[in-house]
Amino acid sequence: MKVYISNRKSYDLDSIYSFLPDDIFEPVIEAKCVVLKPNWVSESHKSKIDQWEHVITHPTIITAVIKKIIKIGKRLQYIIVTDGPQTDSSFSKILALNPIEEWHRMAFSKGIKLDVIDLRDHEWVSEKGVIIERKKLRGDPAGKSLFNLKERSSEFFGQVRSKRGYYGADYNLSEVNNAHDGLQNLYSVSRSVIQADVFIILPKLKTHKKAGITCCLKNLVGINTFKNYLPHHMEGDPTESGDQYPIRNKNSIIEGPMLALLKKKMLINSSLTKVFSPLKTYGEFFFGSTRNTIRSGNWYGNDTLWRTIIDLNKILLYGNPDGSFREPSQNKMKQYIAVVDGILAGQGNGPLEPDPVNFGRLICGSNAVAVDVVCAHLMGFDPLMIPSIRNSFSVKSYPLTHFNMNDIIIENNGIEYFITEIPENLTHRFKPHFGWVKHIEK
Repeated sequence: MKVYISNRKSYDLDSIYSFLPDDIFEPVIEAKCVVLKPNWVSESHKSKIDQWEHVITHPTIITAVIKKIIKIGKRLQYIIVTDGPQTDSSFSKILALNPIEEWHRMAFSKGIKLDVIDLRDHEWVSEKGVIIERKKLRGDPAGKSLFNLKERSSEFFGQVRSKRGYYGADYNLSEVNNAHDGLQNLYSVSRSVIQADVFIILPKLKTHKKAGITCCLKNLVGINTFKNYLPHHMEGDPTESGDQYPIRNKNSIIEGPMLALLKKKMLINSSLTKVFSPLKTYGEFFFGSTRNTIRSGNWYGNDTLWRTIIDLNKILLYGNPDGSFREPSQNKMKQYIAVVDGILAGQGNGPLEPDPVNFGRLICGSNAVAVDVVCAHLMGFDPLMIPSIRNSFSVKSYPLTHFNMNDIIIENNGIEYFITEIPENLTHRFKPHFGWVKHIEK
């Protein structure tokens, strides 16, 4: 399994285009429909709204890939550029950062249809981290595919769930817990993505508070249409079988149950959240800000999110539009290409408030796990200390890999290395999110 690394110090279109390996892009040649999935999590850095280039996939990466697939695609009819950003992000502001009209012109000149699609069913307006308004969106025009990974087919099988259950992406705890009740595991996924002949993922290389890093595996969260089906953590601390907090303290004893009650009785109603929003400042004073306090599963002991991530990758690789699954063999997997934007990367409080890293790397491959292993090494992290990567090698139902980690070969400037031989000059010691410090570093 080969992963390519290239040194690129700037977002020069011709330079990036010249790197894209022909053998990795070979599946595009006979494809009719190709989906491109960038990381469009938000329109800007959460607290520095004038910064965005180290938060989301750079537009030049997307343009270079569109240029590549238009050139080599012999039967190409349809290109979809799509994501399901964080629900309180503005899709229109994200699009304003990208040369959408240029992409349309490039495709139209070759008789190819191109669409840019927001996959979300809803968009929220937040104030000080509290949802004050909910807007219904059109979502994927092709519709959604509902998948149910039952019992052993899901990575949630056998997990000891806390008594207070899972927390998803919204205040309605019953939705996520009904979707993952110990027998069934429901996911609502873009039908456009599932129908595509080739899926090209274009993640931004960053640290992540809940997952350790966000690269290919984690970036797949964006193919969802209904994010409250996605368990992010289990309520409570480890003494309650929870992973919301790392230890039992005033936050887990008082804050957690109090917030759970507020979400159930008050915050689920948008008209009442406006009353609560000003009180959040007082809560941070007493319980600590999320910028320096571990809560919400933002630490290396999160035993929940990696299961969601791997389940979603199973669905992408083996799922059919009608919600059924193909035979779990290597030759049945969806054609997959990854191009990772690590030219300007993010470290520290990722994914929404990272610090920029002028890393100057592009990474390309045909398997999400292999690419994530390489990216973790490049960041100075031990990939086996990142749950989504480590557990990907032991998936029994709908496997994500057909190789061992030591089988991964890296090519840089025509020179090949085994994964254990990555030259030091290709790596950088990224600063982890503080909930992962002294845990994932090599």
